[in-house]
Amino acid sequence: MTLSVTVAAVDSAWNGQTTPGSTTPATFTPFFVPPGAKAYDSFSPLVLYSGNWETVYSSGYFQKSIQSTAEKDATISFTFKGTGVEWFGTCDQNHGISYVSIDGFHPHTVDLYCNNVTPLKQQRIFWNFDLAYGTHTIKIKNTARRKGSVRPTLCNLDAFVVTRGIKPQPQRNPSRQPSRKASSLLAAQNLESNAAPQWTLTQMGSTGVHAMQIAVISTSHALIVDKVEHNPLTISGHPAWVALYNLHTNALRPLAMQSNSFCAGGTFLSNGTLINVGGNPVVDGHTSSADFGDVDGLQAVRIFEPCDSDSAEGCEMYENHSRVRMASPRWYNTVVRIRDGSAMIIGGSKRGGWINNETVNNPTIEYFPPKGIHKSNGLPIHLDFLVRTLNSNLFPIAISLPDGKIFMAANRDAIIYDWEKNTERRLPQIPNSIRVTYPMTGTGLLLPLSPDNQYQPEVLLCGGSNISDDKASYEISSQDPASAQCSRLLLTEEGIAEGWKVEMMPQARTMPDAVLLPTGEVLIVNGAGTGISGYGNVLNQVGSSNADHPVLTPILYNPLAVSGSRFSSAGMPSSSIPRLYHSVATLTPTGSIMIAGSNPNLDRSEVKYGTEYRVEWLSPPYIAMKRPEIVGEVAQVKFGEEVKVQVVVPKSLQGKETVALMDLGFVTHASHANARLVYLECSRAGNILTIIGPPDGNIYPPGPGWIYLVVDGVPSVGVKVMVGDGNGPPVDKKAYENLLDNSAVDQYEDSKKTKTDSVSE
Repeated sequence: MTLSVTVAAVDSAWNGQTTPGSTTPATFTPFFVPPGAKAYDSFSPLVLYSGNWETVYSSGYFQKSIQSTAEKDATISFTFKGTGVEWFGTCDQNHGISYVSIDGFHPHTVDLYCNNVTPLKQQRIFWNFDLAYGTHTIKIKNTARRKGSVRPTLCNLDAFVVTRGIKPQPQRNPSRQPSRKASSLLAAQNLESNAAPQWTLTQMGSTGVHAMQIAVISTSHALIVDKVEHNPLTISGHPAWVALYNLHTNALRPLAMQSNSFCAGGTFLSNGTLINVGGNPVVDGHTSSADFGDVDGLQAVRIFEPCDSDSAEGCEMYENHSRVRMASPRWYNTVVRIRDGSAMIIGGSKRGGWINNETVNNPTIEYFPPKGIHKSNGLPIHLDFLVRTLNSNLFPIAISLPDGKIFMAANRDAIIYDWEKNTERRLPQIPNSIRVTYPMTGTGLLLPLSPDNQYQPEVLLCGGSNISDDKASYEISSQDPASAQCSRLLLTEEGIAEGWKVEMMPQARTMPDAVLLPTGEVLIVNGAGTGISGYGNVLNQVGSSNADHPVLTPILYNPLAVSGSRFSSAGMPSSSIPRLYHSVATLTPTGSIMIAGSNPNLDRSEVKYGTEYRVEWLSPPYIAMKRPEIVGEVAQVKFGEEVKVQVVVPKSLQGKETVALMDLGFVTHASHANARLVYLECSRAGNILTIIGPPDGNIYPPGPGWIYLVVDGVPSVGVKVMVGDGNGPPVDKKAYENLLDNSAVDQYEDSKKTKTDSVSE
């Protein structure tokens, strides 16, 4: 069957796919039945009612009707088989409180009231995706009341949506993988194996919006950013795609955002403001862009000002495309903070698709705030590296070096870019034809910097693929093996002359996350053993995933160990949750690792490798030990200046003491932008710790950071500090105005032309 429809000429924002009928205008309500789920409307014979219920008809309801009651203690009961359930209904000023329980346990209080005179229909009232596979019963009881109401309030049911889930298979492998190599964290403690604390993995919490991007913003919250899709968390009557996650309570607070942040990049600036840049349009009608205003995220610069409130009150995302935007459209861009505290925005694609190519490539950099350097006057600056590295060069790996220059890796190549002179220095090619950037995604980071060796920089690249990026998608399979290669390069003259040093991970991984720990070690987690990034493109897709064989056991990498003995999985727990495309992992202030995400799908899905909202917490052994504490206040660390702070060190810890200054990074697509560990010079007299700030913004670009006191291999809880003077980055007003004068709001959207597309079924 072939349908011909007249639409705007636009590449899909959903990784190259467009669903039939997606150009038909429709309201973007929370109601959605993802693949792998089933809807039961209010008339289903499986839904049982007690009390007086009335049928209300409207074209705005699922199957055109709902059941509604104002009777106190009227109930709904529904038995289903699966792993999750959602209750959809209507909210307005006439609705009130109901009690919801599953299998008779832990009743929840749910308020159907919303301050709308016109009812909001097809709203997600309640959801639970954490059920064990099996048969469950949800029961809803109307209280007919709410605070401030003098008359009985309403309760209603439009539909239940059941996540069918997959029956778990008996595990063949033990949850802990034996290894002859001991973790250096344990070895450092010299503890007997039967008494030593162990690595633990706990599943607790739900992100509410899929965790495509994550950044820790305070001691209490992480910012989670997704694309526009049918997430269970809602705001203003439609699904949310940004949320604040409470690291202490697992509570969620949705945030409003105007534009689609699909595959955006981000960084903190020198004053602590976080920017989230780039993205994509949405599929017209599929998520009803008219409901939001401007949803084209290609040129967006979204601003999240510092917000350290434990309650997250007042924390908001700000957008104003008429005054704050990039000069050019970017999707899959990388953002790195440089030595003056501003942001360098690197590369990307001018619009959505599967893999980069010369037609859509954006081989430029620009800055935020805009700079006038190299006669650019705020406009993009060409970077030939991003032409040479086509096609697999999206989300290039970028690291600010201790001399202020920028290390970049993309595809199989690497350079050092002097942004002040606009020159490139080519580095040796990554060995064995391994590609390390999207869609052959690996990960990269800067190993810890120390004054003991004059802050000599060394980079580590792990994972990826040797699949040719000239192949068409139909020539690539989800079963093609990933790479186990890790490559290190010391960025001194001698190190560059010697070239890359290669070592092998115990397991191959594409899309791995590499997380720096305060101990100086690197945790490698997430990813797949075969395939590539993305979804819906290659042969032998699993569900829609371009990758298969999730790697479920983390590994620890000790950069100071002897080559050949740096990797260990001793005592490491294995997860049962696949973390593939669009997964994240980040260090948190407590020193545990938050793991979330995975969504190789067009929209929310519940089939194999579906959309993952569950959060896991990987805790190193030190979490269960007596730990040093930073008890005094230390809000600011200026360059080269002393700071004194009160600490408490347990008597059981008598070994080496270090202070780790860390940037926890902005994490997305295996890219940990700005992740950094700098050891600070320090000394301790009793309970007074003296710290000397980093020498300058080259060693640690000015901006927010976290200080951990590490004694005998055991770190304290991190304390948030501002590194530098806390001022904003320099603003070139002339360059800023020139950018606005020579670019237009959503100029990519304005350039669309009408054409007739054919959609085949």
